Amino acid sequence: MLFVKTDDLKTGMRLAKPIYNRDGVMLYERNSKLTRQGIVSIENFGLMGVYILEAAEPVPPMSKEDIEFERFQTMAVFRIREILDAFCQQKEPKGMYQFANQIISKYGNLNHRINFIQNLRSAEDYVYKHSLNTAILAALMSHKAGMEFKQQLDVVVAALLHDIGTLLTPIHIRKKKKADITEEDDKKIRTYHFAASQLISGNYDMDTDIKRMIRVLINDVHNMNQEGEDGAAKVSSVGIEILRVAYQFDVMTAMNFEEEPASEVGALRYLMDEKNGYDLSVVTMLIQSINILNPGVCVELTNGEKGLVIQGNDDDILTPQILSFRDNTIYNLADRFVAQEIQIKDIMKTMDNRHVMDNELLEKYSGRSVHLGEKLNKKNY
Repeated sequence: MLFVKTDDLKTGMRLAKPIYNRDGVMLYERNSKLTRQGIVSIENFGLMGVYILEAAEPVPPMSKEDIEFERFQTMAVFRIREILDAFCQQKEPKGMYQFANQIISKYGNLNHRINFIQNLRSAEDYVYKHSLNTAILAALMSHKAGMEFKQQLDVVVAALLHDIGTLLTPIHIRKKKKADITEEDDKKIRTYHFAASQLISGNYDMDTDIKRMIRVLINDVHNMNQEGEDGAAKVSSVGIEILRVAYQFDVMTAMNFEEEPASEVGALRYLMDEKNGYDLSVVTMLIQSINILNPGVCVELTNGEKGLVIQGNDDDILTPQILSFRDNTIYNLADRFVAQEIQIKDIMKTMDNRHVMDNELLEKYSGRSVHLGEKLNKKNY
């Protein structure tokens, strides 16, 4: 499965994920071949790109739980849009706590890992889908933390509202790549996030813990040092760390304007690196909540080989057992002697092993075509 930006789509490509319209109606199923009209529809929806199956790749299986997760993502976006838009307009976000409760009911009580499926995004719906996914991850992780319902509710509501500042930011600025953000743009972005923080702080109907968690997260993500109430120490530090990990994992693995999304392994490595300042016990809660290197996942190894995960490792997620495609050797990466020589480089981005031709080199080639049976002399070279 490959992520292909909208500008690079071609007719005949097969969809790896379905496409829904703004009313939640499925327009294109998985495995549908793109037509010119389909590409135009994707452009009109403003999608950053879509996930495409490779030429010989079968359609990945989806469990009932996977289908329900994807359906919930699609339908919930319209609910969260109403809530966040109302909040931005300083109106009562009707049904916000009921919606947060619905997320907890679905994902805040599970005792097994789920497949966390990323959704298709456009500039217009990015904030809504990011906030929804952050809230789902927060619900999953808060359950692993053993939080009581009130604490879970606070964390999930904070996850839903944490990115109001981006929603307030004009869309033409949101669409810019980091390299194109000017000093003036950066000043505006900070102003909008400060305004969002003030908007949330001024909501007298909202629980104080929710306000404080959002404030701490905004300060952390946008490197802001707001003066005012200092309640960070009074808020559950676990709740804040859950929000930080959920936020970063979704940002890294979701489609964006900059580059191809990171894999779950790439995001996990970033979160586990102590230099980046994430609480490893909370990162473990994420690992316990979603499938990352479960059996069936194809990976690239640091020795250049490719293989299949045949057995996971709950004690160390990055050291499963791998079956090599080259010679059927089984590598137990939990064995320290094996791990000294071989580690997982990343999840396989492509299963296509065909050689990619260098078009520029071909253009420089000066030979001529030779037909079967034709004799060549030195002048033909």
